[in-house]
Amino acid sequence: MRPDTPADHTTEAERLLRTAGQYPEDREPLLLRAAAHLELAGARERATTLYDDLLASEPGNPLLIRSLKASNLWEYGHEAEARAIIDGVRRARPEEPAPWEIVAETLEAHDELEEAEAAFSEAAGMLVLPGEDASYGLQSLLSGRHRVRRMLALPHDAWDTLADRLHTAEVPLDELHDPKRLWSLGSSDPAELQAEITRLRSELGSYRTALSRPFPVAVLHWPEPELDELLAAYPELEAEYPTYTAHLTDIEASLRELAASGTPNLGIVPATVPSYEAFAASESSTPANPALLPQYTTTLAARGRATPWPPARTADCWCGSGRTYGDCHGAD
Repeated sequence: MRPDTPADHTTEAERLLRTAGQYPEDREPLLLRAAAHLELAGARERATTLYDDLLASEPGNPLLIRSLKASNLWEYGHEAEARAIIDGVRRARPEEPAPWEIVAETLEAHDELEEAEAAFSEAAGMLVLPGEDASYGLQSLLSGRHRVRRMLALPHDAWDTLADRLHTAEVPLDELHDPKRLWSLGSSDPAELQAEITRLRSELGSYRTALSRPFPVAVLHWPEPELDELLAAYPELEAEYPTYTAHLTDIEASLRELAASGTPNLGIVPATVPSYEAFAASESSTPANPALLPQYTTTLAARGRATPWPPARTADCWCGSGRTYGDCHGAD
């Protein structure tokens, strides 16, 4: 059951902290999730302590952690420190959308709409490349920018048009982000109220989809040496992986099918034989059991091991071929 009360969130945070102790190699993503639950439990000072602990340990994504820390600090009265951190994150120009989005949404939440729009636009100008497919993170960033610009009554530009095109929910973004919706909630007109309920259901559906996937929907990738070792040790799995080339083809086809069905936040997790054997032992099962593979994939994704898919067409392909994604598995 998803945590719902402050006590539930505290319990989940404690579980994640214990898991981080068991898997020190995955400490950073697990502690970030624990900090998020502590914030929801109202234990904001303890969440800040976790962020500080992570920043002191040479983390892999310090700008993401700094942006989360700033958002948390502002919520319990440390506005000046939060602003200073936000300014530093913006000057550092993160190369991923998440720190930008957190910074911009923090400014938005505290009625700094012009600065929020500026941060969203800085990120879009840096990260949204003409002709490239927008990743899940970039789609969310563009949607946030669209929302803030609607509140500022700014005219649509090319990035707003792109956000509209990428939005797949039943209710268009212009309706979801219409400032007049706030007034309709106080209306005594049943038709207006019913229309707003329809809009809110659509919006909540999108949020519920995101909340139900705190980690990507991932597909397992065995690098060729690992797959050779796996099949030599467990030939029962040859039906799952007849050849390495077929394995790579299946990965790309599966992810494209998920994307076509509207599934957001997709990823690929790399597998190793020792890791898989350890997981099988923890489940009191044999690695030769193919039913164990989806569980192994989900566990790796939950531990922060997934790489977002699709990569940019000019980025290295996920398969490790050394070619760009557009010239390899991203080719049409």
